[in-house]
Amino acid sequence: MHVPRIGRSMTDLETAADPIPETTSTIAATRRLKPVPHPSRQERAATGKAVRKKLSLTQLADLSTDDRPRALTLLQSQDASRVPDLVPIRYGRMSASNFTFFRGGALVMASDLAANANSGLTVQLCGDAHINNFGIYASPERRLVFDINDFDETHAGPFEWDVKRMAASVAIAAQLNGFTKKQTRDAASASALGYREAMRTLAANGNLAIWYSHLDAEEILTTVRQTLDARRMTTTSSVLEKARTKDSIQAVSKLAELVDGQLRFVSQPPLVRPIEDFQDSNVVEATYSYIRTMIRGYRSTLQRDRRHLLEQFRLVHMARKVVGVGSVGTRSWLLLFEGVDGGDPLVLQAKEAQDSVLERFAGKSRFKHQGQRVVHGQQFMQATSDIFLGWQSSRGLDDVEHDFYIRQLRDGKGSIDPVGMLPDGLALYGRICGETLARAHARSGDRIAIASYLGARTKFEDAITEYALKYADVNAGDYATLTAAIASGEISAIKDL
Repeated sequence: MHVPRIGRSMTDLETAADPIPETTSTIAATRRLKPVPHPSRQERAATGKAVRKKLSLTQLADLSTDDRPRALTLLQSQDASRVPDLVPIRYGRMSASNFTFFRGGALVMASDLAANANSGLTVQLCGDAHINNFGIYASPERRLVFDINDFDETHAGPFEWDVKRMAASVAIAAQLNGFTKKQTRDAASASALGYREAMRTLAANGNLAIWYSHLDAEEILTTVRQTLDARRMTTTSSVLEKARTKDSIQAVSKLAELVDGQLRFVSQPPLVRPIEDFQDSNVVEATYSYIRTMIRGYRSTLQRDRRHLLEQFRLVHMARKVVGVGSVGTRSWLLLFEGVDGGDPLVLQAKEAQDSVLERFAGKSRFKHQGQRVVHGQQFMQATSDIFLGWQSSRGLDDVEHDFYIRQLRDGKGSIDPVGMLPDGLALYGRICGETLARAHARSGDRIAIASYLGARTKFEDAITEYALKYADVNAGDYATLTAAIASGEISAIKDL
């Protein structure tokens, strides 16, 4: 039986940052808004303690596998909404290791998380908080920051769902790296410990301090220097240096070339395919028309100054790009714009936003447009977001309308691969990810109530670690089922892409 939610509901959480339409009068808009309660610090702390009486910290270790849906059935339920010729690539990427299977199986874990009682302490969830979805990107001020960087599955829900997925990903990476049981346990525990200690620190801070809190990439280097040896420090520094060079100019150098004096994406099938690869000239022009209409609508979702900046660029080419692991098969377009000349490019990515995997279990999002859901969640959780982050719908090659969110491609992005890390490095990285997740949750949830629930002792990380270790075993079984299904021909997979 699920624990009743305490505090703001999921609907309240999603409406909290809803903008007032410019066409709506101030008086009418004000009448629509609910009064905002302001409980005292003591009342909020009491809320957290009350939750602990209904769902003890040790119960967070519970993992119910009774009447569990078959993992492959859940995964195949997503196939119908995806581009058919890309689905085998998805399964090929998921079959590479038990870690890549976990990355692509967000729906599977969402189903498992929902099978146990939850705290009811609601936050804006990432929805897919494995440690490969943390990384570096460039802020509008052009500094490199470390934060969560994938929000396809973002949705309101109980805070511990994100923590459990993060800790489980650490445990699975540790197993893949050949760690001992103690080393695996220590690494998973470090991520949960980082979350608990950061949340308790954040609970003591004021509201503005929470909103402005961020983790600078250089701060990571300072922390890492105290733990890692010189060789691994060099690797970490290299990630930052590469991230600094990733922008639209770098993207164009990798993905495009001059053709008759015009920049054009280079065909690299099946991963990158210019629109001209797909259809005859009439259909190509119709698709361009759809995309131009989408861009006009997308502009209206941006701040006025950023809209003005975008309007100084013109669309010159587009291509379909295969992205990620779990996202493979969803529609993703690269949009190449040109500014004052060919040396002034802008590359945006329009990525399809489907229903969050959490929606089946945490309730329907109030956002009818899934792209808006993603943008809302990202802006809620990140300390700073891409200046071109927006949303819109468009028809595609299938002549069906799909929801998209739009952002810059490769804007200072970099990540640290946990596979191959040594035990002390993975434990440190897991802790940093836990601290980062706490910052993101503190922006939307009741940090004081959550910190009160977590407490000052180690019961929270002990329970989360137990869950993570058990889930790593469940994931290993699901992964074996996938590889067997591929071997038998039940599932078609294209590997090594």
